[in-house]
Amino acid sequence: MSSTTYPPEHSDPEAPSVETAAAAAAKREKAEKIGRYVAMFLMPVLMVGMMITGYLGAMHSPSPNDMPIAVTGNTTVTQAFTQNLVANNPGAVDVEVAADEQTARNMVFDREVTAAVSLSGSTATLYTASGAGAQLGSTVTGLVAPEVLALDLELTTEDLAPLPEQDISGLAAMFLTTALVMAGYLPFSVLISNSPELLRFRRALPLLAGWSALIAALAWLVTGPMLGVVGSEHTTAVLGISWLGVFAIGSVQLFFTRLFGPMAVLVGMLFLMVLGMPASNMSFPISTMPSFYTQLHAFLPMPAIGEALRSELYFGGAGAGRHLLVLVFGAIAGLGATLLYDVLKKRKHPAPKPMVINMPSLHGGKRPKSRFWRYASLFVFPFVMVSMMLTVMLGAMHEPSPKDMPVAVVGTTTEQAEQTIAGLEQNMTGLFDLRALNNETEAREQVAEREIVGALILPSAENPTATLLSNQAGSSSAQMVISQVFTQVMGAQQIELSIEDIAPLPDSDSNGTSTMYIAMGWMLSGFMIIIVGANAAPSSRPLRKLLPIAAIYAPFMSAFVWLIADPITGAIDGHFWALLGTGAVAIFCVAMFAAVFERLIGMLSVIPVIGVLMFLGVPASNGALSIYMEPELFRLLHNYLPMPAAVETIRSILYFNGDVVGAHLSTFAIWGVVSLALVFIIDRIKPVSTSTDLIAYLPAEGTEKYGEDAKAELAAHMEATKKTTETELVNA
Repeated sequence: MSSTTYPPEHSDPEAPSVETAAAAAAKREKAEKIGRYVAMFLMPVLMVGMMITGYLGAMHSPSPNDMPIAVTGNTTVTQAFTQNLVANNPGAVDVEVAADEQTARNMVFDREVTAAVSLSGSTATLYTASGAGAQLGSTVTGLVAPEVLALDLELTTEDLAPLPEQDISGLAAMFLTTALVMAGYLPFSVLISNSPELLRFRRALPLLAGWSALIAALAWLVTGPMLGVVGSEHTTAVLGISWLGVFAIGSVQLFFTRLFGPMAVLVGMLFLMVLGMPASNMSFPISTMPSFYTQLHAFLPMPAIGEALRSELYFGGAGAGRHLLVLVFGAIAGLGATLLYDVLKKRKHPAPKPMVINMPSLHGGKRPKSRFWRYASLFVFPFVMVSMMLTVMLGAMHEPSPKDMPVAVVGTTTEQAEQTIAGLEQNMTGLFDLRALNNETEAREQVAEREIVGALILPSAENPTATLLSNQAGSSSAQMVISQVFTQVMGAQQIELSIEDIAPLPDSDSNGTSTMYIAMGWMLSGFMIIIVGANAAPSSRPLRKLLPIAAIYAPFMSAFVWLIADPITGAIDGHFWALLGTGAVAIFCVAMFAAVFERLIGMLSVIPVIGVLMFLGVPASNGALSIYMEPELFRLLHNYLPMPAAVETIRSILYFNGDVVGAHLSTFAIWGVVSLALVFIIDRIKPVSTSTDLIAYLPAEGTEKYGEDAKAELAAHMEATKKTTETELVNA
């Protein structure tokens, strides 16, 4: 590496005057400054807009859509059943008549259909496969059961591919897939702005192959020996699928970096996460997503990785081949397109133009002189992010089961309730925190205020039917658990049970996940204004500028997230001012929290900030999964982290008249005030840098062709930006 200062002095008589050159330079500098501040707002809008629109639009209210179901059995009964099923569920099912029962079973196991119904005599047998999606069973049962009962048939069920005990939620494949997708597109997205010399094809290919092997080993280590989610019999398959998945995504992302440069991260996120997650058939059945995603399911990499892993983990490898072919073809296409692009570009420009590095250092300090430390920081960022996804998210949510879930038992007397509790606890030790009450009104109040998740009102002389009070809006997953458990318990005792939901969710938010996605929009918005601003517009970093920017940005992004949630996707209805205000507070306070770590470690602040806000925050949020179904740590974190505060605030505004908003606003205030104080202290100790440390270099290939003209062009480019800091000749 060598450092040289350019350009040399010239004495061209036709050169513009000093005044003219200075005016042009000032104009360029002003335009650049405006552009940087525009980017500071535009990047969060694009990224948050894509993610929240994609997730809310597809998954806020999943419902069956041409769900394939096979039917077999007695011709007359089959015809009546099929007609009723189609007529009573318009557009929801696509019924196919199977030749015989074994054929129908095979179709379910091969995932050609989501379920099969075999009609024989007075019995209807419903065949499902939980391995194809834990929610499929309940969804299909809800469609089939009414039609079976209408024909006076007895319904029995059989799971042809039950989920293993160590992965009863079936989420192992989903979180493993998400981690592999992150590992595929993150590294090259960072390299383009920090060390573009590593993107040269002959360097990128072996690096990608090695990185893929490392991530595959990490995935197996965490899911196998550490968490026990993947059995030893799946080791080879998981290693192979993981390596191929990361390699295929990295190959395509490498091509995206050629086309879109630093913006490739947005393109990758769009195809891999925004479109890939709804189309993956992992979080929700693909047959409950809009039909558009069914087409994407056939060729996007996230569905291919997820289905290949699911085939291996739950179906003995059946059906994995076609999904692996998608990944193989994707890798070939990505690498081939990159090679072709490089050849055509070299033919058009034999001597490549100088490149400018926009992110000189990931850690926020000066660019390391040693390549080892520069490359080490490039490795740490994606590796730790993938590790957190596997360990924290998967560790928290792969085995959900109720633990001390608070439920009241209401009797005519406290003694009657206590006796019932003693009997229930013999078979449900540790699952529920059963509390004896003798007042139904009190029980209703506690359920409504979310102090308990439900209440079982015992039969009395006046009412021989038991009643289960639940609160779906408070937690749909908790409501589902207590409904299933106590229906079975009362059924075993031959006691009729009615279920009363005191706060049902609207059809627009049937799973109650809209609160979580809106909260994610707030968290990402607050985080991104700091990270993007520090790199795109470093002059915004001093508090005297950052505070007014954040004060304008926070309500702007809060309104933007509301716009997505209400008029664009229809996930919520109204509540503009309440959500605008609380969202603005949340975004501003999260921004201050992110600023603390950005001051200390620069871009690497993504690791602790996303770790706290998302990897710890989502499991602790009580959004996707009840906190009473997760490890004890997350119940504790639920009371203190910003993400749970955001979810509970939104839930309170939407469904409970804002009953607990004040308490959660105090949580945001504490995070914001403490963070702001820390930023102030850090700035006093370590003055904020506002320079744009651009670094220009000449690629090694064709360096000998540059000569003085190319060096002058390089120097002129750096002079135009008024940020000449270093000129590197990057050697092979």
